[in-house]
Amino acid sequence: MFSFVFRCFSVVFLALAVIFAILDGARSVGASEFVTKPLLDIWARGAPESLGDVETFATHYIGTTAWDRAFVPMLEQPGWLVFGVLALLFYLAGYRRKKPYGSFSAR
Repeated sequence: MFSFVFRCFSVVFLALAVIFAILDGARSVGASEFVTKPLLDIWARGAPESLGDVETFATHYIGTTAWDRAFVPMLEQPGWLVFGVLALLFYLAGYRRKKPYGSFSAR
């Protein structure tokens, strides 16, 4: 059951990664150079209240140092990269291995 949930999250994150890649691609074509927009900028512009809430939550329960050293550098990466890595991690977590001897073997 958990593998199904992980694979569903992987598909959602992959869809978000593709959307952000298309948006960055359109910006790059318009500017005639490679342009990427950090996820932090996209989040701050789209929903600043929720970004402030997440920052308050993280600094209260995890600490200011963790927010500054772990979360901010991650959020300063392009959105397509962050969601692409999340999609890969959730896919790997939900991956089902094939049985080496087939489904009818006793092993």
